[in-house]
Amino acid sequence: MIIVSNLSVNFDGRPLFKDVDLKFTPGNCYGVIGANGAGKSTFLRVLSGDLESSAGEVYIDPNCRMSVLKQNHFEFDRYSVLDTVIMGNKKLYDIMKEKDALYMKEDFSDEDGMKAAELEAEFAEMNGWEAESDASKLIQGLGLDESVLYQQMSELGGNEKVKVLLAQALFGHPDIILLDEPTNHLDIVAVEWLEDFLADYEGTVIVVSHDRYFLNVVCTHMVDIDYNKIKMYVGNYEFWYESSQMVQRMIKQQNKRNEEKIKELQQFISRFSANKSKSKQATARRKMLDKLTVEEMPASSRRYPFFGFEMDREAGKDLLTLTDVSKTVNGERVLNNVSFSLNHGDKIAIIGENEIAVTALLQLLAEETEPDEGEVKWGVSTSRSYFPKDNSEFFDGCTMNLCDWMRQYSKPGFETQNETYIRGFLGRMLFSGDDVLKPVQVLSGGERVRCMLSRMMLFGSNVLLLDQPTNHLDLESITAVNNGLAAFKGNVIFASHDHEFMNTIANRIIRINPDGSITDRMCTYDEYLEKLKNGEV
Repeated sequence: MIIVSNLSVNFDGRPLFKDVDLKFTPGNCYGVIGANGAGKSTFLRVLSGDLESSAGEVYIDPNCRMSVLKQNHFEFDRYSVLDTVIMGNKKLYDIMKEKDALYMKEDFSDEDGMKAAELEAEFAEMNGWEAESDASKLIQGLGLDESVLYQQMSELGGNEKVKVLLAQALFGHPDIILLDEPTNHLDIVAVEWLEDFLADYEGTVIVVSHDRYFLNVVCTHMVDIDYNKIKMYVGNYEFWYESSQMVQRMIKQQNKRNEEKIKELQQFISRFSANKSKSKQATARRKMLDKLTVEEMPASSRRYPFFGFEMDREAGKDLLTLTDVSKTVNGERVLNNVSFSLNHGDKIAIIGENEIAVTALLQLLAEETEPDEGEVKWGVSTSRSYFPKDNSEFFDGCTMNLCDWMRQYSKPGFETQNETYIRGFLGRMLFSGDDVLKPVQVLSGGERVRCMLSRMMLFGSNVLLLDQPTNHLDLESITAVNNGLAAFKGNVIFASHDHEFMNTIANRIIRINPDGSITDRMCTYDEYLEKLKNGEV
C-alpha cells in the first residue's frame, strides 16, 4: 500500500501539483495521465523516492518491495542479461553474489562456511533457486529467446534492452511496480503478454502511458494530473474520458444558462429601474443578479491541437504499385520480393517486429531511397506527404524561427505565406505568442512532431505516409492526430505502436515478416489480431 499525504512539488518556483492526498492499494492498476509537462514522470519519481517532494510525505509499508522500470538503457551494459533481470530483486541479487564470492575463496574457513549456510537458507527462502527459470519465463514472454540470458547487455539492440529492463521491473513478484511508458518499442506479442501479466498481478501497479488501449485494458483507476492537482477516479481511461467530457459539457451548459439569465435580468433592470411601478421588481431582479455568477471553468493544462488534412485534388485511377521490391539495410535483406497495390479508400497500417524493415518500406514509398530490386510506381495524379521517424534533419542546427520555418513550406502566391495566416495556423497547433519566434532547433520532441504534421497539412496531398507519428505526443495530441487521419478522405500508409490509433484508422494491415516477405489482409487491426490468434495469418 502507498499513502500520499498533503504532497506538493514545485519546479522553478511554480507548483506542478499541491495538497495531494491519495491511497494506492494492492490488486489495482493505476494509470497516471496528464498533459506533457503536467508532472507524470515526476510523480512516479517522488513515489519511488528518487525525488524529494516540496511538502507532504509518501508512506510505503516497510515490508513492501517496490520495483521501478529503469529508463537508462545503458546502465547495465557491463552485466549479463540474467544478472540484470535478477537485479530487479536487489536483496536476492546481493545474496547470490555474496554467496558466489564466498565459494570462490581459496582460503575458505569455517566462519565462511557458517556465513555461506546462512546465505543459502536466505537464498532458498527467497526462491533463489527458481530465479534463473523465472527470469527465463519473463524474457520469453516478452518475445526474446532464452539464450539472450547469457549475453552481455552491451551486445543487445535498443528494443531488446527495453524488454530486459521491463523483465527486471517485473521480476520476483514485487509488491509495488512503477512503470513509465512500458509499451514503448514493444511489439504486438510483447504488449499482449504484458497486458495479461498485469491483469493477473496481485500487487499494486502504477503506470504512465500514452497508449489509450493499454490503459483501457489494464487499469482499474485513473490518476489525473491537471489544474495543479492530482485526483483519482475509478474506472479505465475510456470511462474517465467520457465522464470528464460530460462534466465539461454540463459546466458549459450551466454557464450558458446563467449568462442568458443575467442578460435578461440586466435588460429588465435597465428598462424599468426608473419606472416607479416596476421599481420593486427591478430591485428584486437586481438582487437575483447579484446571486448569479458565471462559474469559471478551471484552467486545464490540457490543450487539444487541430489536425485537419485536406486534399487539393483527388487522385485518379492508378495510385501505387509495388512489384517484386527488395531492399538490404546494413547487410540485412529486410524486404524480400514485396508486391502490392494501393486502392482508393485504403488506409494501411504497416506492422512487423523489424522496425528497420518498416521504416525502409516507408522510405521507399516516399522515394527517399531506391529499391535494390523491383519497382515502386506511383500514379501521376498522386501527391504525397511524408512524416519520417527521424525528423532531426529538419530542426538540428536550424536558426529559423517557427514562423519562417513554416513559411518555407507554404504554396507560392497563396494566403498561406501571409504572416497572419501562418500565426493563426500555428495557433491551432498550440503555438501562440512568442512561441512562433523561437528557433526551431530548441523545440521539444512533441513540438517538432506538431511542426512536421503542420507541414504535411500545408501540402494538400492526397496520400499521407507516416512513420510513428504519435512518438513524443501527449494523449490529447494523439487523439487529435487520430481524428484527423480517420476523417481524411485520401489514402494513408502509416506505422504506429498505438493499438487504438491503428484500429480506428486502418482498414488494411500489411505485416512485414521476419524473412522480408509480407502478409496483406483487408481488415481492421483488431480483426487482424483475432486472425493471428486463430492461426489464420
